[in-house]
Amino acid sequence: MARSTVARLTGLSPAAVSGHCGVLLSRGLIREGQETAGPRGLGRPHVPLEVDGGRFLVAGVHIAVTHTTLSLMDLRGRIVAEERRPHRATEPGRVLGDLTRRLPGLVAAHGAGRTVLALGAATGHWVDPEAGVVVRHPQLGWRDVAVRSVLAEGTGLPVHVDSHARALARAEQLVGRSATRASAVLLFVGAVVDAAFVSGGAVHQGPRSGAGNVAHLPVGAAGDGASSCVCGVPGCLQSEVSEPEMVRRAVAAGLSVSSFPALLERALAGDPTAGELFLRRARLVGRAAAVLLDMFDPEVLIVVEPGAGRLPECLATLRAEVADRSWVCDDPEHRVVPSSFTGSVLATAGPAVALGALYDDPLGPWPALPAVS
Repeated sequence: MARSTVARLTGLSPAAVSGHCGVLLSRGLIREGQETAGPRGLGRPHVPLEVDGGRFLVAGVHIAVTHTTLSLMDLRGRIVAEERRPHRATEPGRVLGDLTRRLPGLVAAHGAGRTVLALGAATGHWVDPEAGVVVRHPQLGWRDVAVRSVLAEGTGLPVHVDSHARALARAEQLVGRSATRASAVLLFVGAVVDAAFVSGGAVHQGPRSGAGNVAHLPVGAAGDGASSCVCGVPGCLQSEVSEPEMVRRAVAAGLSVSSFPALLERALAGDPTAGELFLRRARLVGRAAAVLLDMFDPEVLIVVEPGAGRLPECLATLRAEVADRSWVCDDPEHRVVPSSFTGSVLATAGPAVALGALYDDPLGPWPALPAVS
């Protein structure tokens, strides 16, 4: 868009916009497009500005229960490359050391000469972004792991760390649906179940960075063959809908599957038993979604769950459950939506942490960028 449009949208003076744009141009973060004429050739020509996706990248790592995902993203939020590998061991030093060794090869193979500005790291459960520490991740057995300092030492890059739910909420704000930018709840359902809350355009962390722990919400499914959970709450959300529980139920129902992706493929291929398991999951997630909608009354609730993203009947079932149970959501068709990043959720989460930090402070002391004079 033109500088004059930037001024109108931001309320800044034309002189201020020109000054800011000059700095951003000098740092290589934006670029000028081809000169265009006004409507129907009238008015003064203008030179539009756009985010420059051709000079720099951000890198990201997502640390899941069974594997890691390493990825590269350009400054417009587009995934350039991703690489997923299973854990050889879950000891923090092994996992983080393996990631630092893999990153240079991914950049060399897919970076196309672009410079990596920073590395983002995301995982589930309790993460402290200010300290750069994974405070607690029960499935990995991690407690007070200094992820930022280890990755920074291993890569030489600025490193930013956050929970994957908050990272994906930030990604929705930056490059997702426009309705998610000011007021949203994001509900992440995977091997880990957690959430993020956006209010007034800011992603809420809480005074101890613990906001979003919804894994143990009771969803009223006790006595339905559920696994027990360390929380002691019968029929809690995570014990009912997590990926390991889905696989356990599939095997108990006679399906020969060894992993959640295999179960998802069976459901996508039309297997009725697999499909019913995902519909059950959708109903239980819908119960939790109704609670969160009533507690926070967001403009939109984003469900990061592959059934909702890839199986239309699951999204319809989830919305129907919300319609039956929520007191405040009278339009689930528009207020309950799947992730903007279905199919690339984990590849998006890691680099979104770094991209969010860059967008928050593009004039800050980024080592790979020219200094601001």
